[in-house]
This record gives sequence, C-alpha cells and structure tokens, in this order.
Amino acid sequence: MSWPTRQERNASEAARGQPAGGRLGSSQEQPPTPSMPPRSTWLTFLAILALNYVLMRMLFPAPQDAITIPYTTFKEQVEQGNVEAIYSQGSSIEGRFFKPVTWPPQEQLERARRRAQEQPFAPLFGTVEPQTSMTFTTELPAFVDPGLEQFLIDHGVEISAKPIQEGNPWMTLLFGFGPALLIIGFYVWLFRRAQQAGGFGGALMGMGKAKARRYDQEADTKVTFDDVAGIDEAENELVEIVDFLKDPEKYTRLGGTAPKGVLLVGPPGTGKTLLAKAVAGEAGVPFFSMSASEFVEMIVGVGAARVRDLFREARKHAPSIIFIDEIDSVGRARGQVAIGGASEQEQTLNQILTEMDGFTGREGVIVLAATNQPDVLDKALLRPGRFDRRVVLNLPDKAGREAILKVHTRKVPLDEDVSLADIAGATPGFSGADLKNLVNEAALLAARRNRDKVAHADFLDSLEKIVLGPERPLLLSQEDRERIAYHEAGHAILGLVVPGADPVHRVTIVPRGQALGVTYQRPPTDRYNYPEAYLRARIIGMLGGRAAEEIVYGTRTTGAENDIEQATNLARNMVTRWGMSDKLGMVQLAPRPNPYLGDAGPAVGKYFSEETARLVDAEILRIINESYEEAKALLRKHRKQLDALVEALLARETLDEKEILEVTGLPPAPALESERVTAAVS
Repeated sequence: MSWPTRQERNASEAARGQPAGGRLGSSQEQPPTPSMPPRSTWLTFLAILALNYVLMRMLFPAPQDAITIPYTTFKEQVEQGNVEAIYSQGSSIEGRFFKPVTWPPQEQLERARRRAQEQPFAPLFGTVEPQTSMTFTTELPAFVDPGLEQFLIDHGVEISAKPIQEGNPWMTLLFGFGPALLIIGFYVWLFRRAQQAGGFGGALMGMGKAKARRYDQEADTKVTFDDVAGIDEAENELVEIVDFLKDPEKYTRLGGTAPKGVLLVGPPGTGKTLLAKAVAGEAGVPFFSMSASEFVEMIVGVGAARVRDLFREARKHAPSIIFIDEIDSVGRARGQVAIGGASEQEQTLNQILTEMDGFTGREGVIVLAATNQPDVLDKALLRPGRFDRRVVLNLPDKAGREAILKVHTRKVPLDEDVSLADIAGATPGFSGADLKNLVNEAALLAARRNRDKVAHADFLDSLEKIVLGPERPLLLSQEDRERIAYHEAGHAILGLVVPGADPVHRVTIVPRGQALGVTYQRPPTDRYNYPEAYLRARIIGMLGGRAAEEIVYGTRTTGAENDIEQATNLARNMVTRWGMSDKLGMVQLAPRPNPYLGDAGPAVGKYFSEETARLVDAEILRIINESYEEAKALLRKHRKQLDALVEALLARETLDEKEILEVTGLPPAPALESERVTAAVS
C-alpha cells in the first residue's frame, strides 16, 4: 500500500469543490476560521481611545474644585472687592472670586502647628493641604445676618439665581457612561467573533491551535544525513524509518508496520533535533516541530486541544513527521502532580497517548521525541505501540568529533597548519554543539586578528577560552605570582611522575575565569572505563598544588579550594558508587546520577545507617590523606624540577607540553601496568 502524493490529494480535493491544502488547525469540511486582528490593530485602537480622551479633557476641562472658607473670610473678601458673584440655596452660599484665593492661609497653618505642639489634641489645619481656587463655598451662621443683601449690593457683588458651577450634561454623560458603553461594545464584538469561530476557543486568540513550526523541505533549507556526523549508530537506527517513508510497500507486503514513535535520548547538544530534521529531509516529507512546553498553558484543556490539532494537521499532510522536543515537560509519570488528574500536564499527556494509539501504521505519521531525562517519563508513553524504539545519542568519540568538525568547517577557510584530527583529540567530552561553538569562536578570533584564514593557533586559543575561561587581568604582587606558580607547578610535576596520570597539556599563571592559575591535563585517548590506579593518580595530582605550597612555604592558603572539592567528590564516588573500599565492599551507597545531565549533586535522604556513614567518612578521609602524603613525597623527591618549572613560569607565564618537558627534563608519565598489558595484547 502507498500513500497518495500531495498533487493527487490536491487534485482530489479540487474535484470535490474543496480548497487544496489547509491551514494548521482547520478541517476539510469547514470553512477557514476568520483570523483575529493583529496586535498592531489593537495598539492603534487603544491609542485612538487615549487620544480622544486627552482631546476631550483639553476642549472641556473639568470644573475646578471649590474651596470651603469661613463666613468671616467670605465677608472680608467682599469688603476687599474680590467677590464677583454668589448663589445661595438655604444656608449654603456658592461664589466666584475675581482673583484666586488660597485657603487655609499660611499664617493660620503656622499658628495651628504651634498650638498643636502645646496641646497635642488641638485641631491642625495642616492635616489638609492648602488649595487655591476661583470658586468657594461657605455656610451662613445660625443667626441670620439681616444686612447681608445690602452689604453685597454695596460692594458690587452679583447675586445669581443659577448655580455658579454648572457642569456640561453631555460631558457628564460621556465620562459617566462612556467606559461602560465601551466594555459592553467589546463584549458584543467578542461574542460575535466567538460565534463565527465556533466557540470562545476560537475567539481567544486561537489558544487551542497548535504552535508547531512546519519545515517544508522544498521551501526551507534541506537537512540530510550529510549534515549530521559523529552519531553513526543513531543514524543506522533511523535509516529504516526513512526507507519506510520512501517505500512503505516494501515493508507492508510482509505484514510490517512503521514504528509509531522513536524516542531520541542523549545529553544536551548531541544533535537530537538536527537528526530529526535529517530524517524528514532524507524522506522528503513535511516536518512539524514543537516543544512540549508549548502544549501546556494556564487554562486546563488547551494543551490537549493543541495535541489534537497537531496530529490532525500531520495526518492531513501524511506522510509526515512530528517532532516533540523535551517531551519530559509533559510526559512525566502521572500521579506526581499535586492537583491530581485535573492538571493540565496530565490531560495533555493523556491526549498524546490517545492520539498515538489511534495510529494504524498506515497513515504515514511518525512521532519523534527528544529528551535527556528518560527515567522520569510515564511507562504508558514508553510501551511498545507508542514509542516503539529508543535511540541513544552518546557524546562522540575522537573519530566522530573529527567528522563533526569537518561538517562545521565546510564554509570556514582553514589555514594549511590546521589539523582537525589534533583538535578532535584535544576535545574529549565535547558534544556536537560544543564543537560548533569552538569553530565559531576560532573564526571570530581569526577575524579579530585580521587573518584571511583560521589558523591552528586560533583553534587552540579558543579551546583554552572555552575550557579554562577568558583571561582576567589582575595586578598581582611578585609574592602572589610566585605562590601561584608553585601551586600550578605542583600539579604539573605530579602529572609527569605519577603513573597513569593524564599528560599535562599547558600550565599558566595568567588568571582565567575564577582561577588565578590553571594546569590543563587531557587524556591521550577517550576513556570509558576508569581503573582504581588512574583515579588515585587523579586525586594525587589534584592535591599537588596544596602539597607544593606546604613544602615551600610551610603555610596554607585558600587557593586549593577547588582542588579539595574535586578530590573529595572523586573519593566519595570511589567509596559509595564504585565499590573501591575494602571495608565497605561492593555496596551501592549513593544513587546513580543522570548519565545525560551529569551529577546533580548529593542525593536527598540517606541510603545507609549512621554507623555506615561514619565508615564512609573514614574511608574518604583515608584515601585523601594517603594521596596527599604521596603527593608531598613525590614533590620533595623532584624539588629541583619543581623550582625550575616555577622559574620558567615566572619568566614566561604560560608553558605548553613541549616546553614543560624541556624545562623539567622529565619524560611523560608512564602508563599503568594494566594499560601496558592491554596495549601489548591489542
């Protein structure tokens, strides 16, 4: 059985009188949903409302608030000829001044404050801020002033029959009912939009529509397996998926069906998203990409609606691929959410399970998902029939890193001295993203140095910047420089004399990052299994800085903080995880960290008794003390080489591997006996 091509589907839809293709979230039976106005329209509408309000306030300013004055002050203002007109109703008098008046006056406020200081409960005018106005109100006293009318007439005061402050009724209506009318109009418009969109879900900005990004291999940049390197074993697992999408009849004739889901597992930066795009590019099918966190919203049910919309759209364009990045955001094991079964995360997960169960294997829709926390995923999501396959993407080995560097340097002009093999050997533990960043940093550094091509030195300097941190200019005294030199020289000497130690690549007393000096050691080959002797050699080398300081100066400083931390963690893992203690034996006393995210720190809770905890502490202390004593013994034995290396560091500040060997006259560290036997056998 084969699926119809996109041209055949479009021709069939046109013959039935339906438009070809479709928008994400629409169905073939219903007309397309009218879209909401863009954000710019809303901003323009709000700006017009604000401008109208400002213009109305300017054309029809609000009447000034009247001040309340005593009756005696009112008569004083009349005598001074400052009252223009009054209006009286009952015992209240409203009036208008010729010149604005401030009440209470400043002298009364000062008297009130002095009285308040003498009598704490005396009234204080200062509790009310002074106001200045052209209008006023006052109250007639209880006794009637029979000569008030003649008094006003004699001073030319107009006695009006209409109120002094009479507001505009249209403005009162506008400011009183305008906002309510606008809100009512908005809800009427929203209701009509909801009816057109088939419910309020369509009116609320298409909240239930999937936000998947569709990559059409014809219009967008096509990604193929040629753009992916260093993960050949993962590519081999997905070649069958590509072949099935290209020629499904080859497999269906024997009763086979395509895998419904493929879970890509690996550390960050190993190329999970890039590999998914390459599968779609090789198969030549539409590719829908969406992050799992985009499903979940505050409103319960939106995530499930987006899942339905995404799978409906993928089926419409079948054969196609759905890629869900960081699926652990919604795929975590159920029953761990405080809200319970009504939570948005669980509803979204249930909808994904339902949609994947609805596949018959003939739609041509394959779900690819990526995660670096497979241990937290729900078991129902991982069972066969949903995610049938798990493809693990590990960090690339040396050959893989070289292949990745070749991919990322296609458009980078390289100098003749560049050796990608050497760079690959100097970057153990780097992911594809790390190598891409390294190439970019080297290109930027070469541009700053006004080069036409990227040289090998640019790659090495960029590698040091990434691994060791950028140089940090500090004004250090000669005594501090010498102490730092002895500290770093102690690390370097032990890296040369301890059997099995990683070769010393570079030593510098130039401050980098948070460190005042750095000794950079790198293994000659990628290591996947660590002998106990090698781990002991690492601890001895870590404690070399403190040992050198104590031998030379007889004092201790804080410079060994990071060394002590690393040595303690390594010794603790030897005792609690790897069974390298004779007293404790082969017992796991600490949980295994996530292999894709690294060690997340100490586990919460205890896995052993207090007596065992004391024994663990004793064994860790024993390993640290034995390693420290051996470090001091070796440095005392090679004191001349230590002093010579310090002298060279003070003169040149940075030494590479060749210069270190020349200055000290020591050969590289001998290999472990077990490694020599393995090399001889191989």
